[in-house]
Amino acid sequence: MKWALLSVWDKTGIVELARELLEQKYSIMSSGGTGKTLAENGIKFTEVSSYTGFPEMMDGRVKTLHPKVHGGLLGRRQIDDAVMAKHGISRIDLLVVNLYPFETMCAKKMELADLIEYIDVGGPAMIRAAAKNYRDVAVVVDPSDYPLITTSIRGTGITADARLDLAKKAFARTAAYDAAISNYLSSLGSPFPATLSLQFNGGRSLRYGENPHQQAAVYGTSGIAGTEPVQGKQMSYNNYLDVHAGTGLLREFQEPAAVIVKHNNPCGVAVGENLLEAYIAAREVDPASAYGSVISLNREVDKTLAEEICKTFVEVVVAPSFSPDALASMSRKETMRVLVLPPAVPSDEIRTIDGGVLVQRTPDYQEHWEVITDRDPTPDEMKALQLAWKVCKHTKSNTIIFADKNRTLGIGAGQMSRVDSAKIAIEKACDSLKGSAVASDAFLPFPDTLEVAAQAGATALVQPGGSIRDKEVIEAANQLNMAMVFTGIRYFRH
Repeated sequence: MKWALLSVWDKTGIVELARELLEQKYSIMSSGGTGKTLAENGIKFTEVSSYTGFPEMMDGRVKTLHPKVHGGLLGRRQIDDAVMAKHGISRIDLLVVNLYPFETMCAKKMELADLIEYIDVGGPAMIRAAAKNYRDVAVVVDPSDYPLITTSIRGTGITADARLDLAKKAFARTAAYDAAISNYLSSLGSPFPATLSLQFNGGRSLRYGENPHQQAAVYGTSGIAGTEPVQGKQMSYNNYLDVHAGTGLLREFQEPAAVIVKHNNPCGVAVGENLLEAYIAAREVDPASAYGSVISLNREVDKTLAEEICKTFVEVVVAPSFSPDALASMSRKETMRVLVLPPAVPSDEIRTIDGGVLVQRTPDYQEHWEVITDRDPTPDEMKALQLAWKVCKHTKSNTIIFADKNRTLGIGAGQMSRVDSAKIAIEKACDSLKGSAVASDAFLPFPDTLEVAAQAGATALVQPGGSIRDKEVIEAANQLNMAMVFTGIRYFRH
């Protein structure tokens, strides 16, 4: 006789699976809420308490924690048969368990005393026992695997390879579950736990890492990490980095906007009355760098825009949607990856360093824009400052951004000297900088950057402020008749 033990919080598909198990001559064991669901649907089963001879107690805290349950899961065929027979332990061939939803309830900001009741004990214990004995027992922790079980038991049975795959998934689930509990409890009274446990699923191997001699994979099932092209080549390691960078900046804009990224830095950003206008303006900021770039757009891509994009070699295009005609046009570029922009998934930033990781969290905050010069920015200057500041936030430090009210004009990024960043931005400017606005990601320690920008034609500047020489910089701005705004927030990006 084959036994299946069913004990699930998420009842999705459990009735259908149970009926199929009975059809294939399995006997079913269950208890608690799962047993109630089975009974309500006319499915015969044996109560766990009837099998163990020990009642469920303590409001359901103790029901499957019994040697007859764990012996049935851990017993090795042909090795432990005699001791199992001696103690009346039945072989359990299939375990179907999913756990109390601790992660979901944790997100609801419950009181600790209430949340504790969503820490599953018996479920993880059974899962680990069954997974350890995967050669003889199949363990299922995800309703999406029910079809696999149904197909297998209708045929020649659950294969050894399938049981091993299910065991891998089971141990990953209990690891994630324990990690969630540990991280939550360890964070009580502290913004970060003393021990940080991380787990991401959905791992997919990539062709290589940043360079062909490096190996790489991507993990995650949501946001950018979980996104795959709707057409075109497989995403690369660098593609994912650039899409992440581009969409982070793109989400700063409500109006039609185009962001073009190359090597993790924006090389052209523009807004417009429509997306086509914005894209062309962004591309023309630095056409050479736009070659082989990643394009992020915040409106649907139509055929006209798609054909314009196809005039340039592009690695990736990401947008909220694409018209059928646009996809047809873009399909001719077989190597160009086309992605649908997913919803943002806010999370801590995690970066590896030698021997560990750095973790960074950005809480809700408010910038405080304050004009600190004699002259206020004009309306056009203020729009240009706002655009330049948005781009500045998402560009590698040290960064200086020149912009007008519709597009970036020059971008200087990733330099050790802020003045050098300004000079690079000026050298790469796509148009006259007369009347432009400038953004600096950190305060100006000396007036030199401001003076270089003014000499190039800039008439307004935005920066965090906070230098011991702020007064000197403000005086220089007034002498040059430049409007200057302090925001109070620095945006270093390393």
